[in-house]
Amino acid sequence: MTKKTKKTIIWSVSLILAAIIGYGIYYAASFYDGLQSLQKSGESSPFREIEKVDAKVPAPPEWEGTETVNILLMGVDARGFEEGEIPRSDSMLVASIDPVKKKMHLFSILRDTYVEIPGYDRNRINTAITHGPNTAMKAVGDLLGIPVQYYVYTDFQGFMKLVDSVGGVDFYVEKDMNYSSKADKNEYDIELKQGMQHLDGNAALQYVRFRYDAMGDFTRTERQRELLKAVAKKMQTTTSIMKLPDILKSVSPYIDTNLDVEDMWKLANVAYKSKMSGSEQVPPMKLLKEEHIGGAAVLTVGNSDTLKQYIQDILNPPTPDPETEGSEGTESNSETTGSENNDSENGQSDSSTVPSATTDRN
Repeated sequence: MTKKTKKTIIWSVSLILAAIIGYGIYYAASFYDGLQSLQKSGESSPFREIEKVDAKVPAPPEWEGTETVNILLMGVDARGFEEGEIPRSDSMLVASIDPVKKKMHLFSILRDTYVEIPGYDRNRINTAITHGPNTAMKAVGDLLGIPVQYYVYTDFQGFMKLVDSVGGVDFYVEKDMNYSSKADKNEYDIELKQGMQHLDGNAALQYVRFRYDAMGDFTRTERQRELLKAVAKKMQTTTSIMKLPDILKSVSPYIDTNLDVEDMWKLANVAYKSKMSGSEQVPPMKLLKEEHIGGAAVLTVGNSDTLKQYIQDILNPPTPDPETEGSEGTESNSETTGSENNDSENGQSDSSTVPSATTDRN
């Protein structure tokens, strides 16, 4: 190899390294700017008109980075509202992330749940955000019995932009969904067919908005959880991670949060390494009661302490006692053996008494 060839190779490698480093700096700077733009303040904040009122509610506890962090996700339908007006939450979810166990859990809150709004009278929980994000976080935290440190607030446009930014999601739509309204000039009509399909932002929004079936908001919150899990999974892919600066730039105008850049970095790192452990509706059906207050139907919680314990059992499942488990297993095996012997003596088989398992996705 000649000296000239060696120099050419060295210069080529140097240029490639310089390009990689340059891109890395550009990527980091773009990513940082994108994260910073999500946190609004002053005139750019959607809550600028109510910040003084919201300040009366204690600020949420700071996240130290090792304990479980809970983030309130709120989606609103801002159609027909003037700038500065805050609509009620159309959807409310809490993402609970355990950085030690590396697991995430998603809770969707029924918006008609009747609760104490801090500093105000009892009302539906979806009205809490109209008094500010601190009020909403406190109301949700009091309901679930957990500290809610952060919030992310967006509208329909932000949700659609997010789904489009990650390239859409492949998703199974469990049934045909149709809804039409001339009130909004058919802009938000719903028309989806049953089956596996690729959903863009508009189709994904149709899916999470649909509630025109027998279970109404109950099945709608379940759909929201499942769709968000699909989006979260898509965002964990290498392709989406490389596109993060572009994704942030696309959704930034439609999102507000109290997460600062440092916490976003920490959360992004934790979330990437974590797995989704499950999702639940809150309050669960077994604790719900329907009441009529002020001429309107609302949902109340039968026992607030039981609900809080329900949440704790999900986030921190009780550790089973090995001795108890062993004795129960022995008894169960003994009973099963006896039962099988009796069945054999009577000329019966397991296959004649146990129905086959089937999956109905409808």
